[in-house]
Amino acid sequence: MRTRLARHGAAAAALTLALCAPTARAAPAPDAAAAAAGIGTAAESAGAALAARRAATAGLDFRACPDVEGLPGPVRCATLRVPLDYARPDGPQISLTVSRVTATRSGGAVRQGALVHNPGGPGASGMHFPLVAELPEWERVAAAYDLVGYAPRGVGRSAPLSCQDPSARATGPTQEPAEPSPAYKRQRIEAARAYARGCALRAGAALPYYSTLNNARDLHVLRAALGERKLTFMGASYGTHLGAVYAALHPGHIRRMVLDSAVDPDPRRVWYRNNLAQAAGFERRWYDFRAWAARHHGTYRLGATPAAVQASYERVRDAVARTPAAGRVGTGELRAAYLQAAYYDDVWPERASALAAFLRGDPAELAAQAAPDPAAAAGAENATAVYTAVLCNDAPWPADWETWDRDNTELARTAPFETWANAFLNLPCASWPVPRRQRPAAVERPALLPRTLVVAAERDGATPYPGALELQRRLGAGAALVTEAGAGSHGVVGGRNDCVDRHVERYLLTGATPGWRVTCAPHPEPAPVSLDDRAAGARRALLPPVV
Repeated sequence: MRTRLARHGAAAAALTLALCAPTARAAPAPDAAAAAAGIGTAAESAGAALAARRAATAGLDFRACPDVEGLPGPVRCATLRVPLDYARPDGPQISLTVSRVTATRSGGAVRQGALVHNPGGPGASGMHFPLVAELPEWERVAAAYDLVGYAPRGVGRSAPLSCQDPSARATGPTQEPAEPSPAYKRQRIEAARAYARGCALRAGAALPYYSTLNNARDLHVLRAALGERKLTFMGASYGTHLGAVYAALHPGHIRRMVLDSAVDPDPRRVWYRNNLAQAAGFERRWYDFRAWAARHHGTYRLGATPAAVQASYERVRDAVARTPAAGRVGTGELRAAYLQAAYYDDVWPERASALAAFLRGDPAELAAQAAPDPAAAAGAENATAVYTAVLCNDAPWPADWETWDRDNTELARTAPFETWANAFLNLPCASWPVPRRQRPAAVERPALLPRTLVVAAERDGATPYPGALELQRRLGAGAALVTEAGAGSHGVVGGRNDCVDRHVERYLLTGATPGWRVTCAPHPEPAPVSLDDRAAGARRALLPPVV
């Protein structure tokens, strides 16, 4: 499930919790859980079990991190070797990068193990996660756990995947029509086919092995290499799907699991229908932003109703369609920048301020927020390549354009903001050059699964709330759900909502869940920032955005 990857910063870039402890119950045979769920092949399950045993013996050699990672001294780095194809554990190997800070044990805390985090995407790196140890919100968790981040296969320096030359990516401006014409659709169909061909050309025979099932097997090997019999894991957005699949594959190897901003795991929805639902969710959050801006009309002068704010946005869109802002921001860049407002409400003041400034004749603020960063082109290309490969490999997608056109045309009537952009992003899956797609993993009340914690925002656009209800149902009676009512920022854990964070901290430290379903009041909406005082009000330190 797509997450915006552009806002990952150092202090906000980490979300990992991994822990393991003995259990009184015996774990199932290596491939028993997977076979029972019909997940993968016996050879792949056996290969994962073998790779995990070898990793447990070899361990990880943590040393000073390479300069390229940009991580400070307290964080140490290692590499983990895993099979490219788990059906051939002695075949080609790839290396995954891993980062860690050890438990501080402050206040006499007893170390509980390793906490491993996946920030989503797919395509996001968790290498900066250990930096949350420096944040006050994480003090007690960091005292008890080693905080472990990693870059999943394909991401960053972990067998990096690429589908095109980063320099060929558009640097702006790009112009997207508000309503795509037949000619524009044909153009995007050909572009999607060319992108899929580029993935096959650059990845070669490795392309089929970038998948959620292999990501889950890699996580199993990482758990073993860390010396943990059982895994304590925190996953956000796509990371919740990864965690759910891990639970189906290895339920006896889970100690604790926090799943934040849940992807709907129903195999019938992975991934085509989940993305249709995402477009509708973004429309709701786009309305929330416009309603907030309307309530602060006195500050921004964008309009006193959501419809009036929409009209102001369309005035800006029409203007950059004629004359791109700073020569680099067209309608494509504008939409992408304001999609962030559908993900995170902490950007609402700056996005509203940029619209207001533009309409007053100053395009500089909009250009600063929306223009592509050439320095980030390689990372963005890598993230998109991994996102595309994993989603396309994970499940069958409609191969005929008629299905895409029918479904998205209907959806765009009520959810025009992001529908077509989302469709065109995923369209390479229609012509994906991997003949045998995987069957989506069936997550259905895994045996031996301990108590788990699902966290969700009621108005999340990227991972709509019904997905959290479905994930809780499929994980079984031991899964608790904490809902942030009336809120919609993607990624709830780690600094936005004190009530949510208390439940998560208590669970990680004690294993106690708050009950089957509990509700937290929404975090406060952001305060408007005056156009004359845009630096006022420092933001709270947050975990990275979720995918």
